Amino acid sequence: MADMMQKYETIFVLDAALSEEETTALQEKFTALIAGAGEVENVDVWGKRRLAYPINYKTEGYYVLVNFKAPVDFPRELDRVYGITEGVLRTIIVRREEE
Repeated sequence: MADMMQKYETIFVLDAALSEEETTALQEKFTALIAGAGEVENVDVWGKRRLAYPINYKTEGYYVLVNFKAPVDFPRELDRVYGITEGVLRTIIVRREEE
């Protein structure tokens, strides 16, 4: 099972119009989901930043970077949850190379 775990990193951008409590709740929801399936290595909160281009007429987003280990089928589930969660503007999940 240990060799089935891969290293990943994900960045999700939340709507900056969300309250601080809603932003924290979503951040905790995603990190708990990741921790339930694998192992969270690092959570780096970048905070509110200007977007490179407007997304749904919004110009700011709240960025969070998470490095984690998970089974190879987990990123698909994480992406599905991102897609159905209100307040998520953009996401990306990338497999990291072994160091």
